[in-house]
Amino acid sequence: MYKEYLAIDLGASGGRVMRGRWDGCSIDLQELHRFSNDAVRVNGTLYWDILRLMHEIKQGLMKAAQADCKPEAIGIDTWGVDFGLLDAEGHLLENPVHYRDARTEGAMEELDKLLPSRELYDITGLQRLPFNTIYQLFALRRQRPDLLARAKRLLFLPDLLGYFLTGNMATERSIARTSQLMDIRSGDWSQHILDLLELPRALLGKIVSSGTPLGALLPELQDETGLGAVPVISVCGHDTQSAVCALPTEQDTFAFLSSGTWSLFGTELDKPILSEMSYDCNITNEGGFNKIRFLKNITGLWLIQESRRHWNRHGHNYSYADLERLALEAPAFACSIDPDDPVFIQPGNIPARVRDYCSRTGQTPPETVGATVRCIYESLAKKYSATLNMLETCTGKRFGCIHVIGGGVKDGLLCQMTANACGVPVLAGPAEATVLGNILAQMIAQGELSNLKEARAAVKNSVAVQEYGPKSQ
Repeated sequence: MYKEYLAIDLGASGGRVMRGRWDGCSIDLQELHRFSNDAVRVNGTLYWDILRLMHEIKQGLMKAAQADCKPEAIGIDTWGVDFGLLDAEGHLLENPVHYRDARTEGAMEELDKLLPSRELYDITGLQRLPFNTIYQLFALRRQRPDLLARAKRLLFLPDLLGYFLTGNMATERSIARTSQLMDIRSGDWSQHILDLLELPRALLGKIVSSGTPLGALLPELQDETGLGAVPVISVCGHDTQSAVCALPTEQDTFAFLSSGTWSLFGTELDKPILSEMSYDCNITNEGGFNKIRFLKNITGLWLIQESRRHWNRHGHNYSYADLERLALEAPAFACSIDPDDPVFIQPGNIPARVRDYCSRTGQTPPETVGATVRCIYESLAKKYSATLNMLETCTGKRFGCIHVIGGGVKDGLLCQMTANACGVPVLAGPAEATVLGNILAQMIAQGELSNLKEARAAVKNSVAVQEYGPKSQ
C-alpha cells in the first residue's frame, strides 16, 4: 500500500503537476500535467501570466482526480523574489511583474546611497542581485507609489498560488528569504529596511516555517477538481530549497549545483557567514529547511534556453540534443563570456550579445550555432570552478565532489565540462530534485518522515545517480 502526494512545481519557463507515490521506502514520480510559462510584455512591462498559471494548475489537479489520485497533501514551489499585491478585500491588484523586467535598472545604485551595500549584506546576508524584491519594491515606491498605497498584503508567488487554492494567506520562510528584506539574525523582517522603503510591516505578514499547513482546497475547487478537501502545505516555496532537500547524500559536508534556468552553487551550513570575504565574493545566505544555504546565484541554462528560442523564432527548429552535438563539433576554448554580465539578463537575442561581448573583450566572436553554444557551456563550467574556489575559501572546507541536481542533470556535456573544470567528480541526479523536495516537505509535515536525514535517505532509495569523473581538457 502506498501514500500519494501532489507537487506543483513552477519554473521560469514551465510548470508541472506531479504525483509522488510513497511505498514506505522510495518515491515513484508520475507527471500528470506539463505546461509552458510564458512571460507577457504589455505597454513596456514584462508580466507573469498568473491567472493562466492558476488555470493550468487546476487542469493538473483535475487530471489527478481523473487518474484516481487520492493525495494526502499538495505543495507548491516556484522561483524566488517575485510577488503579487492584494488590496484590502484580498483582490489581486495586477499581474506580478517578471524579475527580468527593466523597472529595477539603476535601483541598486540608488538604494546604495541610502543603505550601503555592505550594511545591507550584514543585515540580510543575501547576494546583491538587481532583481531582488528589495530593489523591485524600491523601484515601485519611486515609480508607482499609488499602487503601493492601495496594497494591503504582499504575497510571494508560491504563497499567492496557495492563497488562490485555499483562501488563506501565509509567508513561507524559504521564499521570504529570497527578498533581501529579512534580518538574517532574527529570522524576521528587518524593521530598518521596511522603514527605509516606507513599507508597513503588515504588508508582508507573519513568516511561517517550511512545512506549515495552509488549509484545505476551497469548496469550489474541491468540486471543480474532484479532489475533495485535500490539505495544502506551505512546503519550501523556493524551488532551490526544495531541490536541496532532495540531495541523495548522507554526508553533512557537501557541495551542490542546482542546475536549471539558474545555477545555484553552494553548500549547507548551520550558521550564516557574513565575513568580508563572503561579501566580496557576493555569496548569499538563504534560508533552508532549518539550515542556511550558502550559495552563489549564477546565470545558468537560461543562456542556452533563450538562444534556442531566438534560433527557433528564425526558423531553425533545434532540439537540445542538436545544440549539444553542434557544440561538440566546434573548437574548444575559442572564446568565453561572463554569464553574469548584466547584458544577458533580459530576454532577446542572446547569440548576438555573446558575439558583442566577445568583440568588446578582444576575442574572436563565435559565428556558428555550435561555437556559440560551446562558448556558453565552457563559460558556465569556468564560472562553476571559480565559485567552488570561493566556497572553499569562505568556509574553510574542501569538497571532494559536486552533487548536480535539477534539469541540468540531463545535460551530459555540461556535467562533464563541470567535472573537468572543477577537477572533482560530478554526481548527477536527481533531475526531479525540486519535485522530490516538495513532496518530502509534505511528508515531514504530516509525520510520514521524521527529518531531513530520513528524507534524503528516501531519495537515495528512489533515484539513480550518474558519475562524471574529471578528464584532462
